[in-house]
Amino acid sequence: MEAADYEVLSVREQLFHERVRECIISTLLFATLYILCHIALTHFKKPAEFTTVDDEDATVNKIALELCTFTLAVSLGAVLLLPFSIISNEVLLSLPRNYYIQWLNGSLIHGLWNLVFLFSNLSLIFLMPFAYFFTESEGFAGSRKGVLGRVYETVVMLMLLTLLVLGMVWVASAIVDNNKASRESLYDFWEYYLPYLYSCISFLGVLLLLVCTPLGLARMFSVTGKLLVKPRLLEDLEEQLYCSAFEEAALTRRICSELQFFSAGMLGVAWTGAAPSSLSSDPTSCWLPLDMELLHRQVLALQTQRVLLEKRRKASAWQRNLGYPLAMLCLLVLTGLSVLIVAIHILELLIDEAAMPRGIQDASLGQVSFSKLGSFGAVIQVVLIFYLMVSSVVGFYSSPLFRGLRPRWHDTAMTQLIGNCVCLLVLSSALPVFSRTLGLTRFDLLGDFGRFNWLGNFYIVFLYNAAFAGLTTLCLVKTFTAAVRAELIRAFGLDRLPLPVSGFPRTSKKAQHQ
Repeated sequence: MEAADYEVLSVREQLFHERVRECIISTLLFATLYILCHIALTHFKKPAEFTTVDDEDATVNKIALELCTFTLAVSLGAVLLLPFSIISNEVLLSLPRNYYIQWLNGSLIHGLWNLVFLFSNLSLIFLMPFAYFFTESEGFAGSRKGVLGRVYETVVMLMLLTLLVLGMVWVASAIVDNNKASRESLYDFWEYYLPYLYSCISFLGVLLLLVCTPLGLARMFSVTGKLLVKPRLLEDLEEQLYCSAFEEAALTRRICSELQFFSAGMLGVAWTGAAPSSLSSDPTSCWLPLDMELLHRQVLALQTQRVLLEKRRKASAWQRNLGYPLAMLCLLVLTGLSVLIVAIHILELLIDEAAMPRGIQDASLGQVSFSKLGSFGAVIQVVLIFYLMVSSVVGFYSSPLFRGLRPRWHDTAMTQLIGNCVCLLVLSSALPVFSRTLGLTRFDLLGDFGRFNWLGNFYIVFLYNAAFAGLTTLCLVKTFTAAVRAELIRAFGLDRLPLPVSGFPRTSKKAQHQ
């Protein structure tokens, strides 16, 4: 063999080893995410659905749980996709010739973007509809009972749903872009139809992020306030604990006396032989059940208040007086920095066309930093992306429309788990497009994420940035100023004064207990 043939073989062998190495790294990363998501879902699922007498239902729920785990792992991978790419670029810039990071290259990053895009399409269009229809199916009438009969029914329902969605998207494409080439492109199912359908879903996800993220940014202050110990400058914890214990004991004695009185009344009715309906003339028979329910709620509120007071008493002075202000300051800085970056990006859109989000096919990593501040700016970008994602999830579950979808610990039905996984996948898969559209990072979208047609529309991108900046500023000013004013008044104990202070209404005892 000639030297040229040896060189060709060596290049092919090296390319083969690189592909094998990338497959192993991708598999290990996805396996880690899958294990973490499986642990999370097992803590939220309803155990009764997996330990039923009917083994068929338990098997169906287990299969649906595995599909939900796969979907949740894909959504978590979509969240980590852009931060991992930004950090990888900075690592390659700092250590360009390090032997131990040779595996970290543009081919691996580009492959991860394509895998996330592929698995997102697979989960949204096939796996999650299959999981839902599978849990709701019972098999065709007259067919043999079993898991296989449910699979047949689910496949038929999925095919009908696919035809319905295919027709709707084809009609929508014909209305929006009425030309023969656009309609004929949808006949190519893999190269054009699925990316076009995913582009529509991603656009809905970006719109959902536009609504949920400002709401979540406003809610983050109250959520953090519930998790941390708030400082109170003028208060006596021992006195409050004593009063809370005294009120709880008084309510408990009242409940016991009411139960004794009610039991004695029912015993008298049984002894005299009177009809139970004769108690309707007694006023106690009318108000007793409602009064008992109210007393139980008051006792639970007092117990919750006592637990919080015990937590405050055990907290250290640093945790009580420094942790909460620092957390509020960090949230305020991150929110203000996000609005500032979006405002600067709006100006860049008016001046420079290069500020528009675009997609690239070749990931040229390790050549230039995607932040003007270098590695420090890249870290800020990663922190802001994670912060906005957490805020969007908080805002999603805080909105009145999706509040009922919120999962409960060991009490979440399988259909509710499927709905949560679908919503989280829609939000997370739109996060890279959302971050690039707002200008939070200059890292361009890789693979099919940059093929969305609406990303090249200047008016959509500009209005989206302006709407996000306006909604976030409005929610921040409205919520943060009211929360700070209320906390300052409670911190100084002014809410317990007999008269309102500075137009702020005095908090009622019922609200304080709650």
